Amino acid sequence: MRNRYINRSAPSSAVPVKGFRKDIQGLRALAVSLVVLYHLWPNRLTGGFVGVDIFFVISGFLITSHLLAKPPQGLADLGRFWSRRIRRLLPASLLVLVATAAATRLVAPVTQWHQIAQEIIASALYVENWLLASSSTDYLAGGGDASPVQHFWSLSVEEQFYVVWPILLLGAFWFAGRRNLAPKRVAQVVIGAVICASLITSIAATADSPASAYFITPARMWELGLGGLIATLPALKPGRIGDVAAPILAWTGIGAMVAAGVFYTASTPFPGYTALLPVLGAALVIWTGATGPYSPTAVLEHGSVQWLGNVSYSVYLWHWPLIVLLPHVSGDHLGRLDRIFILVATLLLAGLSKVWVEDRFRFGKTRSPLVASYRFAAAGMTAVVAVGAVQIVEVEYREGRAAEQLQAAIEGDNPCFGAAALAEGNEDCPPPKTDADLVPGPALAQEDKPKGFVEECQPYPPYEDRATCTFGSGPKEIALVGNSHAGHWLPALEVLAEKNGWTITTYLMSRCNATDVKLDFDSEEMTENCHDWGKWVMEETKGDKYDLVVTSERQSVAVEGHRYGESNELARKAYKSYLSKWTDAGTNLLVIKDPTYPKPSSVPECLAENPDDHFECAGPKEDWAVMTPLIEAAHQLDDPNISTLNMDKYFCRDGTCYGAIGGVVTYFDGSHISATYAATLAPYMEKPVEKALKK
Repeated sequence: MRNRYINRSAPSSAVPVKGFRKDIQGLRALAVSLVVLYHLWPNRLTGGFVGVDIFFVISGFLITSHLLAKPPQGLADLGRFWSRRIRRLLPASLLVLVATAAATRLVAPVTQWHQIAQEIIASALYVENWLLASSSTDYLAGGGDASPVQHFWSLSVEEQFYVVWPILLLGAFWFAGRRNLAPKRVAQVVIGAVICASLITSIAATADSPASAYFITPARMWELGLGGLIATLPALKPGRIGDVAAPILAWTGIGAMVAAGVFYTASTPFPGYTALLPVLGAALVIWTGATGPYSPTAVLEHGSVQWLGNVSYSVYLWHWPLIVLLPHVSGDHLGRLDRIFILVATLLLAGLSKVWVEDRFRFGKTRSPLVASYRFAAAGMTAVVAVGAVQIVEVEYREGRAAEQLQAAIEGDNPCFGAAALAEGNEDCPPPKTDADLVPGPALAQEDKPKGFVEECQPYPPYEDRATCTFGSGPKEIALVGNSHAGHWLPALEVLAEKNGWTITTYLMSRCNATDVKLDFDSEEMTENCHDWGKWVMEETKGDKYDLVVTSERQSVAVEGHRYGESNELARKAYKSYLSKWTDAGTNLLVIKDPTYPKPSSVPECLAENPDDHFECAGPKEDWAVMTPLIEAAHQLDDPNISTLNMDKYFCRDGTCYGAIGGVVTYFDGSHISATYAATLAPYMEKPVEKALKK
């Protein structure tokens, strides 16, 4: 986050930026403390993420104060403004990106290299927030692990603000001059309009698509804008009323920020209207500028607090890569000593980079600071982008080699390949022991997805689209219905369709279940749209429209109004109702049990981290148990039109389930069957599917 010295020439009518504002420096310390403590102890300080919003308000106030103190008159002024931002912000951020790229190569599994390289490039170009917004709505985007540069999303929002805001105010000042209006009044109107438009956008986006709303600039601009608006307001005048009101208002602001940090949780709709609490709290502290023994400044001006505020930008930059990368060295989870180490290392690195990087570039003497700034920005950003691009090229080269090995393995005559290793009569097939035994390799396995796992065939939230895709062209018509855990059976069905002359039509929706009960999604729109999709699927597939309807689902979302752990019974009843509608219409059904899926959050990543011992990615079946209300409902109905299929014996043997079987990675993430392994299941699914077709 930002750690700026204040421009000393503010207009007297606005909130003062006199000398060095210790209260703002203390606010920086509070903001970065909330963020770091939240990331280290998320279950204790559940709302610490609001520290980012406090930084937004501070940045909006300081930048607007600078622009009001010396309004830009043209492109030259804008160029000088941006050059100061370059000298202040880029050196430390580019250093962290380069260091993170190197550390990733040393400690992170190869399965993460491609994603992290992409995000390093996006972070260097300050568009990380948009990259995260685009992938946040994709349930199958891969793994779901946070990257060590994910925190650059907020820096990207601020950099985009720094580009747009001066131009916006330049336009306001120009308009005021043409119409002979007071520049500050015009600026207030423009800023107020931005705040209103952005806040409305934030509320609507948070309600409709909260995952992406968290990152997008239009949903965050109002927070920076509110800080800017404070910079245009008259200061709270000293005197009897001001001296009493200022400390009270400032403490109220502190209380609002702390309350949000303590009481907000991951389930709090955010940003939206709930962001008003910490944002207004920060704005109150800045507006009052309260001083004196009874004001928050008496605490905020303490030497240690001021030091932390001074290095807050570097603290923010360094802490997150340490949190993400250290577990690859010390173990899967951060222990108490790990957290203490991260805290100490962060403060040490922040102090060093503040003195030797931030200040050196910011205050260093140069003959042509404007030219030097842009030259540095171009060279530095190009270098970081090149580092990321080289990493991507290498990963893609490795994946190409792995794809060749995979094709050779598929075309070979290995009797123990894939699911065959667990088939009856093949009990002597050896399990894989080294990385060289696996196809596809762990990195390629992450992308080893069925053809139907694209948005055109399997729409993402908010579930407005209705899509079908067709595979094969035979006379027998089969519908495949469900969420992505129906879709991961598609490769096996494709093999059978080509062999037996079938046509497979998919009715898939990511995470959404075809059932008679509403699910508790992040927004009401998603809940309603998903439920409506289930009704649509029923109308499209019931009766004799298809020779067979195959359905399989994962219950990954709680029933509306209930916790996930309480949802199994309600989900089972809803599935019984839904299945009955199919059977009452004479529909021929095959219900496939969702297979057990692993304890590792990402099987390819686990295998990459344990190349010499793939048994680290295996586990007892009882630990891999899943909620299976759909198959339970089918068994309870015991209807002649319903056939069932359980393929668990091809994932587990003797009570142990595996992340790699017959030299094939079984899952491309933490729960979806890899396309290669699914295809090897085809011979063992053929008879059950044919039997169901003949009913």
